[in-house]
Amino acid sequence: MNIEGIFDVTSYRVNTEAHIRVVHERCAGCSVRACTFACPARCYTWSEERERVEFAYEACLECGTCLVLCDQGALDWHYPRGGFGVRFRGT
Repeated sequence: MNIEGIFDVTSYRVNTEAHIRVVHERCAGCSVRACTFACPARCYTWSEERERVEFAYEACLECGTCLVLCDQGALDWHYPRGGFGVRFRGT
């Protein structure tokens, strides 16, 4: 299965609180912004208006790619609390 196909077998139970927070003070020192192109769910985007990376947690696959790539330590990353987050159907 390729990454595009994963969304066909994925559902979410979205919590009202994000399980990942971007620490914008640390993120500001990054010139690469790897999270904006490496996240398979495209949860990270660059906001020209706000001049910072924005994160939409609702579609996060909880894969940890962003955590591995962020060399600024700009992510406060935790799994969602029990019962919330991504659900992979067909596993």
